[in-house]
Amino acid sequence: MRGVVEQVVAEKVDDGEKEKKKKRRSGRRPKQNNSSSVSCSSVNEMRGEASNCLGSDRATNHVTTSLKQQNLETCPSGEQELTKASNVAFNSMPPMHIDDHANSEDMQSLRDRNPHSSDPDGRMFSKSCPESIAYGGSSDSFINGDFPHPHWMEGYAPKKYFAPHWSLQAVNDALEKGDVFKSIFRVNAYNRLEAYCQIDGVPTDVLINGIPSQNRAVEGDIVAVKVEPLSLWTRMKGLTGNCNNSRPVVDFNVLPKESDLAGNNCKGKNKADVDCEYANHKSNLFPEKESSSEKNTSLCGPIHLEPTGPSSYDQVDGCHLSASESSHVGSYTGQAYVKNAVERMCDMISSHPLRRPTGRVLAVIEGSPRRDAIVGFLNIKQWFSYWEFSTKDGNKSASVCTDRGYIQLAPTDPKFPKMMVPVQGLPDPVKRRLENGDATLEMELVAAKIDNWGEESLLPQASILHTFGRGGEIESQLNAILFENSIRLSEFSPDSLSCLPNLPWEIPLEELQSRKDLRNLCLFTIDPSTSTDLDDALSVENLPNGIYRVGIHIADVSYFVLPDTELDKEAQIRSTSIYMLQKKIPMLPPLLSENIGSLNPGVDRLAFSVFLDLNLAGDIVDQWIGRTVIRSCCKLSYEHAQDIIDGSTNLGSADFLGDGYPRLHGHFEWFDVIRSIRDLYQLSNILRDKRFNDGALGLESAKIAFLFDEYGIPYDSRLCERKGSNFLVEEFMLLANRTAAETISRAFPDTALLRRHPEPNTRKLKNFEVFCCKHGLELDASSSGKFHLSLQKIREKLKDDSSLFDILINYAARPMQLATYFCSGGLKDSEKDWGHYALAAPLYTHFTSPLRRYPDIVVHRTLAAVIDAEELYLKRQKTLYNLQRGEEVTRKCFSGVYFEKNAAESLEGREALSAAALKHRIPDVELLADVAAYCNGRKLASRRVKDACDKLYMWAWLKKKEILLSEARVLNVGPRFMSVYIQKLAIERQIYYDEVESLIVEWLDATSTLVFNLFPNRRPFRRGSPGKWRPLEDTALVVSPCDLNEHGAVDEDVRSMIISNNGSSEVEIEPAVFPLTVHHLSTIPVALHAIGGDDGPLEIGVRLYMSSYFR
Repeated sequence: MRGVVEQVVAEKVDDGEKEKKKKRRSGRRPKQNNSSSVSCSSVNEMRGEASNCLGSDRATNHVTTSLKQQNLETCPSGEQELTKASNVAFNSMPPMHIDDHANSEDMQSLRDRNPHSSDPDGRMFSKSCPESIAYGGSSDSFINGDFPHPHWMEGYAPKKYFAPHWSLQAVNDALEKGDVFKSIFRVNAYNRLEAYCQIDGVPTDVLINGIPSQNRAVEGDIVAVKVEPLSLWTRMKGLTGNCNNSRPVVDFNVLPKESDLAGNNCKGKNKADVDCEYANHKSNLFPEKESSSEKNTSLCGPIHLEPTGPSSYDQVDGCHLSASESSHVGSYTGQAYVKNAVERMCDMISSHPLRRPTGRVLAVIEGSPRRDAIVGFLNIKQWFSYWEFSTKDGNKSASVCTDRGYIQLAPTDPKFPKMMVPVQGLPDPVKRRLENGDATLEMELVAAKIDNWGEESLLPQASILHTFGRGGEIESQLNAILFENSIRLSEFSPDSLSCLPNLPWEIPLEELQSRKDLRNLCLFTIDPSTSTDLDDALSVENLPNGIYRVGIHIADVSYFVLPDTELDKEAQIRSTSIYMLQKKIPMLPPLLSENIGSLNPGVDRLAFSVFLDLNLAGDIVDQWIGRTVIRSCCKLSYEHAQDIIDGSTNLGSADFLGDGYPRLHGHFEWFDVIRSIRDLYQLSNILRDKRFNDGALGLESAKIAFLFDEYGIPYDSRLCERKGSNFLVEEFMLLANRTAAETISRAFPDTALLRRHPEPNTRKLKNFEVFCCKHGLELDASSSGKFHLSLQKIREKLKDDSSLFDILINYAARPMQLATYFCSGGLKDSEKDWGHYALAAPLYTHFTSPLRRYPDIVVHRTLAAVIDAEELYLKRQKTLYNLQRGEEVTRKCFSGVYFEKNAAESLEGREALSAAALKHRIPDVELLADVAAYCNGRKLASRRVKDACDKLYMWAWLKKKEILLSEARVLNVGPRFMSVYIQKLAIERQIYYDEVESLIVEWLDATSTLVFNLFPNRRPFRRGSPGKWRPLEDTALVVSPCDLNEHGAVDEDVRSMIISNNGSSEVEIEPAVFPLTVHHLSTIPVALHAIGGDDGPLEIGVRLYMSSYFR
């Protein structure tokens, strides 16, 4: 082996004639951009540095190479590969500029950090082999696509590609000094070379650019991040300049960054997530461009040398630290250091607005749960190629070959790198299929986990756990989605079920005696028609002097789920119910969530009730919180409630009492229910107006809903919008949550579980402001209230262009950050960070959905402790007295509108609160912070499941339709690709058109205009590049004008070729013609289709829909 390698090196150095030939060949090649790669020129390069050549091994032709080959071939240009999200993750080191405008200062800083060679013009090249290699232990051959392990190079010391991780002690010391920050590691799904870390109190996230800086961290890891000196900060990407400029400078077609964004769902339990939480959208409105700053300043003074000595990943990862996002650990003095470092960083960002902070990962403090939940495809074809080559040697048997070597695993999530899977460690069923040459194994989704990622390995090593089935089947995909997000699928254990009472169950007599009896009060539930877990009910009473007493009644789940029981442990592990359109995975057993705990009509149920006395201005003049017994008179759907609001119900009609309406229980009449709903609707409008006048922000947009057949397969879709009945419930749930937050935080200021929503990302918000200004839309985003008012004015201005306003609302949500749970004692010194930006509320929590959210159960226990402490304190003070109705109540010193601080701080008050907290097992600060952090992770996982299921069913629908024609709006256009928004599906996608056969693309930079033209005889190969161009069919669906009728639509005989007959009517879409001119916000026809399934990750493909005689 050593001899072969030395021979190659010797011939490269000594053969002068070959060197001259290489120079002549390189001189004839056209100039390459920064993402181009060059041929291998050293032994180290042949040992497996990552390359742009990797791309997608499923779709790209590759060049086979071996150590026997003396004439090493040049890699194909990586420029085309960068256009695919699945390929971005595997570009070579060092990290390269995606845009073409990197200046010498940036290049020099990269050279300082990554001492790889570049050409005299400053262009960075990837020093990599033409192909990565699947090496099976033989020095005779390399098979395309897999990396060799460094230790395979016999006689050579393993090369270390990454810096060692810091020790736990070094990390803790640096955290306390404020030299290092703790943050969650997030990866750009469109470009895995870019990752981001959000630091608490810093308005702009820190860019972790390049594989070396990421230092083996993966999506979701909690990492220790070192912020680099200002001289190494990159230029801020996106729109730059201000409204007074003639045209903001834009770097078109830089791959976008994924953001955590907003959205409300029109189906399911949408009323529960009304605090403006933000889900994932997969693209960014703004192209990114770097801009410069000249000052060379260090963030924390002189640069300190990194600690040396043994650094163990396992040691750091094994220490359990709080998983709260962007938090720090250490003493009070350490916190002061951290605060000073954050303040200095904020000052630097403010002083250099065109600079973006950069950093590098020093250690992985806590590994992401997703390390153990990887889903992907095995590249079996590569393995078969190697196997066939190896078995040609008569001394090798099939069994020997299948016990050696590695197979490449390509994760379906582009945020994760490709991985090496040892064949020897494959599960027996998979290995047998491999030995039998079963090529269908490549079509199956597999479950895997990351086992190891050493400093000397460019790719992590993984092991296969099991297979899910064919990638094109919905059930396989659903199981993979649940596995990927660590969703608990097992049944509830017998121990947890034993914590619940047996059926039939009745409310115990002692509970009836100790609770307020509300069974004669007219109250009802309003939920989606398919809901079976009914958390909340509403009531309203008309009092004198224009006062309305509104009752918000929440299922008292904490009565059944006692602290530290097996049922409590199970609920905490699950943390939240999972809704998957056609399936639900409950947090609590159905016996509780759908029966004895659910507020079903006509039966007695235990509840936690909040009574709020409201005036016609929406002010709370009095309140009462306590445990009650209720009996709902009916279960209304949102549609029923909306009919009542719209006045379309008729008490005397037969239809109103027919099968489509719910049964009424008890002595109440429909008149009582209708009057209550109309009163509640009137009050909800008052509360809604008051909330927005007080500074709340609303980002409402239509969402897509699918219609399913009897087999659970989607056959059609529609856009749905929330209506008055949704807003009615939402306002009172918000008000109850705010009331609960104020009550528990006043009584237990250190151990209240609250929910906060940080202010938007400053950089993205500024970009959005510039975008609006560029298009003549005035936007003031200085506060949430002014932001909302500006959007309402824009809505009125764009009332004739609903598509554009939908786009604006979609992108207005992009700067928003995620709302998260937190322990009040964990942020005691930062009360200004407790607030909820979108709601403009200083305090907020979750109280109204305890059947499906574990934090609500914790809040219920804390409220119960407040009520018990209040009763105990007042008994000691002997202040109880009977009111006119004979109820034993008193003034509310802890749970009323006015909080008596002196009573709470008195000796008797402290003793009462302490005794109640002990009785209800209120967690301490450290434990509650861990509960909050875990619930944040599970909440995010449930949101990922929902988004993945939405995408899956959209993919299945398009797969069944084959092709869907639609109109699209151009959001961003550049020389390589454009981003388009398809209103019909409420999604954004990219269309790539660089290096396409028969397609001429002309980019006019001065006017940001794109012109497409068709030349069928255009040469399909570029001189000097071994890679093929894309086929025209990948970019455009071209039909012949002969196939169009007089209205420009496709005739029926041709239509059947591009749209399958599924019984739904399609809006006729007229194709565009060549030459096609496209600019920003143009409306163009597109064709959508499903991609992947059995042959790769699921994706929604979009192409231009064109007409030409050259079809």
